[in-house]
Amino acid sequence: MEPAERAQAARDRVPRIDPYGFERPEDFDYAAYEEFFSTYLVILTRRAIKWSKLLKGSSSVQKSMTDMNRTFPDNVKFRKSADPCLQKTLYNVLLAYGHHNQGVGYCQGMNFIAGYLILITKNEEESFWLLDALIGKILPDYYSPEMLGLKTDQEVLGELVRTKLPAVAALMDGHGVLWTLVVSRWFICLFVDILPVETVLRIWDCLFNEGSKIIFRVALTLIKQHQAFILEATNVADICEKFKEITKGSFVTECHTFMQKIFSEPGSLSMTTITRLRESCRAKLLVQG
Repeated sequence: MEPAERAQAARDRVPRIDPYGFERPEDFDYAAYEEFFSTYLVILTRRAIKWSKLLKGSSSVQKSMTDMNRTFPDNVKFRKSADPCLQKTLYNVLLAYGHHNQGVGYCQGMNFIAGYLILITKNEEESFWLLDALIGKILPDYYSPEMLGLKTDQEVLGELVRTKLPAVAALMDGHGVLWTLVVSRWFICLFVDILPVETVLRIWDCLFNEGSKIIFRVALTLIKQHQAFILEATNVADICEKFKEITKGSFVTECHTFMQKIFSEPGSLSMTTITRLRESCRAKLLVQG
């Protein structure tokens, strides 16, 4: 069978809607995805067994909302025509969290986090408590009104790049590009709508298990893997476009390999180092006002 025929046959077999309810784009590479998923199914099965054993040993995992219609417009489960429509579930979770944590209330970005949790757990209460774990414990101050934690961690990434990938840091500095311009959505959405669904879910597994330093490992791996490509940029717009492009393609789709890379590519990255950088970056931000 010719490559074009194989691709067409793959398109005929694989639905336009993925298992999570998202519509696949017109240029989706069905043949490559089928090849990847045939091997990834073995990994998924093995990991499901591990998670089942782990969960049996533990009984728990400890403003105005104008964004409802903008949450996953390409997901059939969030459309008003869906039965049930997950917009109502999403509203309930975000409203409950706003009452629960009035210091945070509702912040843009939380809708995407809660939406993913709902898609996976299919349960309002479980989604609520997982959201609480993320916002209240794992990512403190990311979604507070000042977003000081989010701003701090973007600066921390900049310092890590300066140490580990100085050529990229020099490019950013040379064009006066602030890190918030290119990675703010990575951090505030925890890679939702940035990376493929399977990859995001694997990142979140590690995020819940190992804490927020995983975000830096993912960001550094993306930048290091595409360093030569990024360094081709000659102006601010070009830099921003290249940072969008590096979140696409087979490198991020092959989620199991990608997750192995995030623990090797960035090299040593201790929580002690992250804490020290957070303290210094936060102090600078407070001085700047």
